[in-house]
Amino acid sequence: MPASPQATASTFEVEIIEDDGEWPDVAALATLIDRAALAAVDAANGPVPGHVSVALSSDAVVTDLNGRFRGKPKPTNVLSFPAGPGSPGGQIGDIILGFETVKREAVEQDISLDHHVQHLVVHGVLHLLGYDHEAKADAERMEALEIEILSKLGIANPYTGELETGTSS
Repeated sequence: MPASPQATASTFEVEIIEDDGEWPDVAALATLIDRAALAAVDAANGPVPGHVSVALSSDAVVTDLNGRFRGKPKPTNVLSFPAGPGSPGGQIGDIILGFETVKREAVEQDISLDHHVQHLVVHGVLHLLGYDHEAKADAERMEALEIEILSKLGIANPYTGELETGTSS
């Protein structure tokens, strides 16, 4: 599948790459991923020019990357690799999703694959923008922003399953 960049007025672009795994209806997922990534950037930083790549991959690829770059040779749902300052074209980084883990989690949590993918893309973009969840206060701030962004996309709070009606600061 060819890359699917989409730009907003801010010229932020999302490139979706079908790398590996048995991802269903990649064209539909690409639209959802675009919306999630753009919503995360807008909520976290406001409109900015830039670029992010999202790879739809497999647990095998994610396990290899997780082992090589994080010393954790096991599958996970999402990996984020920041590009660093001065990256060409405003590249903020890469996000890689492992299909088997993402699908299993969606089934276990009784949520749609589409909504889980959007949550993980929002989570990954926030990591690329400098958010983390190592300290309790940082985790609370990141989760609150995730909930706010997902609510704007019509997705229930991934931590409670409820659709939020207000916004947090």
